[in-house]
Amino acid sequence: MTEQAIGPILDGLGTTIGLDQGDLVASALVIVKVIDSSGEVSLSLASSEGLSWIDQNGLLASAQQIVNQAEVGRRDDE
Repeated sequence: MTEQAIGPILDGLGTTIGLDQGDLVASALVIVKVIDSSGEVSLSLASSEGLSWIDQNGLLASAQQIVNQAEVGRRDDE
């Protein structure tokens, strides 16, 4: 396994984020689903330099709340 820059991979997946002028991205935690050459599926994490495991847990918990709220919104639209 070799380390690869995540930016081009995310670009290739069409991943974007909405930012306003002057916004600063301070840290990042990226979760990816990986399918290897034999078809096995795994989960992989990448984080920005200096992001502690405590910060990772906080970002993950906050992101889960956002996803849960979005799911509730979609259910209401159906």
